[in-house]
Amino acid sequence: MTDSTATTDPATQPLRSPLHDRHVALGAEMRDVGGHELPFRYTSELDEHRAVREAVGLFDLSLMGEIRVSGPDAASFLAHTLISAIKPIALGKAKYTMIVQEDGGIIDDLIVYRPGVNEFMLVNNAGNMIEVYDTLRERVGGYDVEVIDRSSEIALIAVQGPKAAKLLRRVVPADSHGTLDALRYYSCTSLEVAGLEMVVARTGYTGEDGFEVFPPAERGAEVWDALLAAGGTVENPEDPADDGADLGVRPCGLLCRDILRLEAGMPLYGRELTRERTPLEAGLKSVMGPTKGNFIGRNALVNQPQPQQMLVGLQIEGKVAPERGAVLRDADGKEVGEITSTKVSPTFGYPIAFAYVDRWLGSKGTELTLDVEGEQRTATVVPTPFYNRKKRK
Repeated sequence: MTDSTATTDPATQPLRSPLHDRHVALGAEMRDVGGHELPFRYTSELDEHRAVREAVGLFDLSLMGEIRVSGPDAASFLAHTLISAIKPIALGKAKYTMIVQEDGGIIDDLIVYRPGVNEFMLVNNAGNMIEVYDTLRERVGGYDVEVIDRSSEIALIAVQGPKAAKLLRRVVPADSHGTLDALRYYSCTSLEVAGLEMVVARTGYTGEDGFEVFPPAERGAEVWDALLAAGGTVENPEDPADDGADLGVRPCGLLCRDILRLEAGMPLYGRELTRERTPLEAGLKSVMGPTKGNFIGRNALVNQPQPQQMLVGLQIEGKVAPERGAVLRDADGKEVGEITSTKVSPTFGYPIAFAYVDRWLGSKGTELTLDVEGEQRTATVVPTPFYNRKKRK
């Protein structure tokens, strides 16, 4: 996802989601984020965070990009233009990957879904839609593929939290419960949701179990309403295993999502990922895969010397998060890095952060210092993700 603090020219009319009126009616605080008017929060980001960690939250991601790549050469084309091995992706599966420049700089990170043998759906960041689409078109060359931007045609709603599956079961037909239950992480299928056939994927950006549903843009508000309504008390659920209790569903905004993704150790485009950084610096060499063949940017990445800096996780003493961009120093007071994302974690009660630091200082337990509201604080390098639901007590 793109930087949730970016701004745009005030003279430019921001783009609005097909669900915009729903957010306003729910009292959401709307903000212009990189040319997109989006719900920043509804009530409290802490309440929304708690809903996702303990129950279920809904996020409107309709302004993300959706690009359809299809044709006999679709798999070969994407293998050439993205950094991951695409051909091994099985039908109904998905993969996290990146598109990079010739020099290895990251143009965007995205998820590739394979709903058909010769059909792929790319979901990319809202702020990079034009760049990614144009880059794909430029790279088509002699490949027999069709690249279509479907972003304006499709809404995207994320259903995230430990009760996400129970909520989805309430809005899909009873005879589809088995299909829904069998859907594994980073998989996709076609299901009827709230009476509409659409792609449903078990993916997300919060560190929790969850799904993303892709209704037609003009019907997205109906699906949003149905999901909110189904999260309340249900008197006669179709599912005998469902006691009909209130699931505690909440609409959630970008601020909550930023906290969740940071706890889950997920990088954000515009902060951790930029055109000035490579997947190697971001600690994402594994996204390329050990047997990945030739692709645009490969020479730069394969031949790149060990990066001078690496992305690390930090635990910061105190109860106040530093400013993004805060300078990190070593024991001698030398500048050795910079904070890219930071929040006080509601889960842990102390500030956590992503930062790029000089490579030789990236080992677990290394202590650095930084200024927080005029006071020197210690920042300790720790493993990421900070939060792992599988280890939750």
